[in-house]
Amino acid sequence: MFYNYLLTRSIKTPEMAINELQQSFDKYYELYNYLLKLIIDLTDLQERYLDEARHKFLPTHEDLYPNLKFVNNKLVELLRENEQLQLYIKEHKLSWRDNEIFLKLMLNKILNCDIYHEYMQNNRNDLDGDCYLWKQIFKRIIIDDDDLLEELENQSMYWSSDDLDFMGQFVIKTIKRMNDGDRRPIMPKFKDQEDADYGHDLFMATVNQEELNTATIDKYIDSRHWDSDRIVLIDRVVLLVALAEVRTFEKIPTAVTLNEYIEIAKSFSGPNSPAFVNGVLNAVVRELKNAGVIRKP
Repeated sequence: MFYNYLLTRSIKTPEMAINELQQSFDKYYELYNYLLKLIIDLTDLQERYLDEARHKFLPTHEDLYPNLKFVNNKLVELLRENEQLQLYIKEHKLSWRDNEIFLKLMLNKILNCDIYHEYMQNNRNDLDGDCYLWKQIFKRIIIDDDDLLEELENQSMYWSSDDLDFMGQFVIKTIKRMNDGDRRPIMPKFKDQEDADYGHDLFMATVNQEELNTATIDKYIDSRHWDSDRIVLIDRVVLLVALAEVRTFEKIPTAVTLNEYIEIAKSFSGPNSPAFVNGVLNAVVRELKNAGVIRKP
């Protein structure tokens, strides 16, 4: 969110940006829990279909005696029984049931995929196999599903394809934790207080050091190849945030910071941006280390 502030500061104050930053953290965590709830609601929908088939006017033998392996999935049972998840779902009123058209669409994609048919046909009846099914569903269907992305974007301005991919990976990690018997498999919003403070502290450092870091960056822009006034704004913002992290957070190695922000440039800027960001950051970090401004590795 501090990227948005630096890009649109004419219409935002630091206080507004901090508030939006906190809202974004809340919404990311909500998405994580919402995706876990999706597993439950998809299972409930299939169970309802099977029940309706049993009670139709002329049920077939398959209708009367369906394969219940999918609806009796042991991972889903663990999610239903998890007090932390259920409390969050209740407090935030999370449910996909009002989006039944989408739910039916997603369920049909699952019921028609190879991984589902293989799961239903094999003789395994254990937690490991049940977790494997949902890990594969997330990897192969849910994370990259355009209909799900459209549904999420319609619900919140904070949810995008990157957020779906990121939180989808957290769901997969949670499934693995459940499979491994972790007693607290649902991930907290923040690892600890230091983690909770990181976004706020980095934002304030970026704003407070902007003039200093802008001057430092401009020293290392090769005018033969780069015009300082014409540098892509997002590249400049990436550099400002990266240098604020380098200067402020002693526990984060410089190599980790450099790699992270080069990856950000790859994702959010132009094709030449990663090389540009890499060149400038390496030059600035070398200067700061030689001058003794930073002493971390």
